[in-house]
Amino acid sequence: MIEDRIASFYSGGADDRGRTLEHILGWPDEELEAVHDYIQWMFPTVARSAVNPSAPLVTGATVTAFEARPELRDGLRRSLDRMLSFYGLRRTADSGTVRIDIDPSRFRDRARVWLRPGNHNHLRLTRIMQSLAALGLMPEAEALQRSLVTHVYERLGAGRITRDTCEYWMDALRSFRQ
Repeated sequence: MIEDRIASFYSGGADDRGRTLEHILGWPDEELEAVHDYIQWMFPTVARSAVNPSAPLVTGATVTAFEARPELRDGLRRSLDRMLSFYGLRRTADSGTVRIDIDPSRFRDRARVWLRPGNHNHLRLTRIMQSLAALGLMPEAEALQRSLVTHVYERLGAGRITRDTCEYWMDALRSFRQ
């Protein structure tokens, strides 16, 4: 039986360019910003990517693998933590409650990169939420959504995040809640 490509990647295998998750997690922020074809491997979804059409899609086999193997979900959380750091955010989990908040030591510097209208990172953030939900990390997906809508858009987003972007974020998890 051929292993699911996403489960294989999260088990130490390589993407279609020969990069492992560990390799990508070690990239500096500048590389995470400049390279555009890794995010579909770190945060796969059911929808094909126009940027990286060869990236694997989440299938039933992917979901089953992530449900059965806690180490895959742990790897996804590590990916989330790396990307949150890239955005100047941080995740905390306490007694089953997940929170994502602004990291005061990084947010101001990192916001300069992505907190402006029409930035491609807004789409990445939508993808991250949808991937987390699809692969069994709904508490993390919901925490990211809350953080983006309340901390980023409502408190800081005036003129920096469009209403359309906020609506995409608010709608990103709708199909997973049904």
